[in-house]
Amino acid sequence: MARLLVVDDEANMRRVLASILAADGHEVVEADGVRAAQRAFAESPFDLVLTDQRMADGDGLALLASCREVDPTVPVVVMTAYATVELAVEAMKIGAFDFVPKPFQPDAVRAVVRRACERTELVRENERLRGQVRRLAQPAGLLGGSSAMRAVHDLVARVAPTNATVLVQGETGTGKELVARAIHDASPRAARPFVAVNCAGFAETLLESELFGHERGAFTGADRARQGVFEAAHTGALFLDEAGEMGLPLQAKLLRVLTNGEVVRVGATAPRRVDVRIVAATNRDLNAMVAAGTFREDLYYRLAVFPIAVPPLRERREDVPLLAAHFLALAGRELNTPARSLSAGAIARLAAYGYPGNVRELRNLIERATILARGAVIEADDLPLGPAPEPEAAEEALFRGLPESVELGPTLHLIERRLVQRALASAHGVQAEAARRLGISRSLLAYKLKALGIAPEAPAAEVSVKKS
Repeated sequence: MARLLVVDDEANMRRVLASILAADGHEVVEADGVRAAQRAFAESPFDLVLTDQRMADGDGLALLASCREVDPTVPVVVMTAYATVELAVEAMKIGAFDFVPKPFQPDAVRAVVRRACERTELVRENERLRGQVRRLAQPAGLLGGSSAMRAVHDLVARVAPTNATVLVQGETGTGKELVARAIHDASPRAARPFVAVNCAGFAETLLESELFGHERGAFTGADRARQGVFEAAHTGALFLDEAGEMGLPLQAKLLRVLTNGEVVRVGATAPRRVDVRIVAATNRDLNAMVAAGTFREDLYYRLAVFPIAVPPLRERREDVPLLAAHFLALAGRELNTPARSLSAGAIARLAAYGYPGNVRELRNLIERATILARGAVIEADDLPLGPAPEPEAAEEALFRGLPESVELGPTLHLIERRLVQRALASAHGVQAEAARRLGISRSLLAYKLKALGIAPEAPAAEVSVKKS
């Protein structure tokens, strides 16, 4: 549960409040005045401050202001026996989460504390995700901290300093161009042009002109000479997107360029030298196309010097919250909408979705949800997704792969161990966060780690400090 700071110079009132909140499982620290509260707040973090307004050494509004200077994410609830509309308005203007008149009902205080703690958790989760976006973002925006994406990052880092031709493979919407741009941005050619062309966006005859350029009068409408993308990318990099869509005649011409580094414009006879690094991408199975005779084998081996496979989003679901936070920030700027955050329910629903359109679909979902949201927090119902699966269907899917006869004890032990390990991995070793994801207390998680024989990982922040 949450860590609360209760501030009141009346000892009996302070102890009653502490007793009520401790009974709900919160850790409560008491302070008998403004100065004691400021010292406690400066020494250790809190999830909520509950303060009286009038005290012997100051007032709650002054404490509210000083707390917000130290940590603006912590909600402050002001209590007073001298409640007035003017005081309530002033408290809210300074940034109070709520205003509670005395005497109060215990259930009312519990409700305010529950809402405030939920808000704290939501704000800090979004701040954590934004921090991950800043830490994990590659120069070209290639995001992801999952093991699958770490492997992609490693391959990008290895091939970027070279001049090797790279073939990026993956489903539509996985971010193949982002991989290509990340390679270029980390290469010695980073200051030179990066030119992208979609090979599926042109008819075969027009694609040849787009790639190699043409001379004046080469065909109807060619009223002036024009360089192609190979010449435009000279000394830089050329990204051939959807390279598997080229016909065999154009494949032969591309192979010649890759072999001798020369292009011949349409309608010309003299070749032109080009120094271009090639990064190609496709969502097609080029091996199958080679076997079917629709893609040249020699061109395939020229392109696939260094293959990189980009995983679909459904195979790296742990990256969904990070990507969603990134796209939410982008949507706010691009759509000129108020800042929004994602509720825990919305994040869970996004993580459970299958994403046939991959990362591109997630970005579109976030943009539409930003427009559809009725408040500052995007809820699960604001997401333009189909209805969530019925519990019975989810349960059936969970047990479909199990044999009819299983040993209950070992099977439950294995399932529990895997769930705990997955929660720890997705929380980057932070046990409090892993316990929250599992819906258990931190002490129970510590017990389970010992009982299941799982060595707790060091949090990501600690690992990075040790490496530096």
